[in-house]
Amino acid sequence: MSKVKTSFFCQNCGTQYAKWQGQCNACKEWNTIAEEIIQKQEKVAWKSEPTPTGKAPRPLKINEIESTQEIRMDTTDGELNRVLGGGIVPGSLTLLGGEPGIGKSTLLLQISLKLPYKTLYVSGEESQKQIKMRAERITPNSDNCYILTETKTQNIFKQIEAIQPEIVIIDSIQTLHTDYIESTAGSISQIRETTAELIKFAKETNIPVILIGHITKDGNIAGPKILEHMVDTVLQFEGDRNHVYRILRSLKNRFGSTAELGIYEMLGSGLREVSNPSEILISHKDEEMSGTAIATTMEGMRPLMIEIQSLVSTAVYGTPQRSTTGYNAKRLNMILAVLEKRAGFRLGAKDVFLNVTGGISVDDPAIDLAVVAAILSSNEDIPVTKGFCFAGEVGLSGEIRPVNRVDQRIQEAEKLGFTTIFVSKYNKIALKNPGIKIELVAKIEDVAGILFG
Repeated sequence: MSKVKTSFFCQNCGTQYAKWQGQCNACKEWNTIAEEIIQKQEKVAWKSEPTPTGKAPRPLKINEIESTQEIRMDTTDGELNRVLGGGIVPGSLTLLGGEPGIGKSTLLLQISLKLPYKTLYVSGEESQKQIKMRAERITPNSDNCYILTETKTQNIFKQIEAIQPEIVIIDSIQTLHTDYIESTAGSISQIRETTAELIKFAKETNIPVILIGHITKDGNIAGPKILEHMVDTVLQFEGDRNHVYRILRSLKNRFGSTAELGIYEMLGSGLREVSNPSEILISHKDEEMSGTAIATTMEGMRPLMIEIQSLVSTAVYGTPQRSTTGYNAKRLNMILAVLEKRAGFRLGAKDVFLNVTGGISVDDPAIDLAVVAAILSSNEDIPVTKGFCFAGEVGLSGEIRPVNRVDQRIQEAEKLGFTTIFVSKYNKIALKNPGIKIELVAKIEDVAGILFG
């Protein structure tokens, strides 16, 4: 082995320096630069087979390249298939990140137990007995799933050659290390080198690899940013541990859209796919109550129906309270000012509380109209007619502005049995003969007149 070389890397962003300095010039963080050994041995971990012709690739005109449809592997999980763009692409590298305890390992173990393909689940964090206990809780029988507890990549590749799996799952990339880098597991050098070895393995064998990645306190995937650039797909598993619902988002996808969304419910027996998210976001009640309105929102490409709850009451103390859960408080203040100035509703001396049910946060401005309807319903103490829903943005002059993808919102409302949807009269609707009444409104006064006479 030749002389060992060292270099200095920022532990926050991965920028390399020739010598130590106090502040990283790239990310401006202090005291994050550490010395690491970077000299490798002259051999590689995964040795590829030599090409039969030995010819170097030559450039082709784009119209000379044959276009073939990607063959995807069905994960048997509808929500994961949706987020990935139809399934796992052979030879791809997927990175799954999320908070500790959110359910990353449970999700991938659950999928590996149900896959019709031979799967190798490599864990560097749990013993085989721990994984067996979790597997029995999820699904007791599986003949295709192999469990390996190992952290050295050389040993993992030996087991892969022996078992010949069709899918490899690594839990997690921060626990792996290779003999060819003399630094601790989880360091910048180790993460970069082990990921490079797995990419080389995946591309040359056409076997897909799924990695679990830890995240920092800021919510970013731990390790160098280059890790996210190296992989083909980056998925984010998120949610509040106080609620049972989890959201799977695609932050990067070389084989599909990043606008898709998967929703799961955490149960004692594992994660349940939620194919109809509106069932969890709309409360079921026998009698109509004032202060509630249904909004149609978009999460990526997926339309959702959510319930907006409002409570308007006379302020007991001197200063009225404005409190929101799951909605922007500044936007609520703006809407209250519009109602006061443009529509003549006296809400300046009243407490206003607003809640988006289901424990989710929504930034879509299309729910403004439902917020207005819920506030006015609570103020007048008149319930909004059952079967009404709303999709519109409220402007500062009190006008109802058009929203994007209105056709998808209307179709979702129709599918869930709503009878009337309120949208801006300036929206261009391409649907012909929809099975739901479309109420076109231009100002807040129009909505108030139809709802409360």
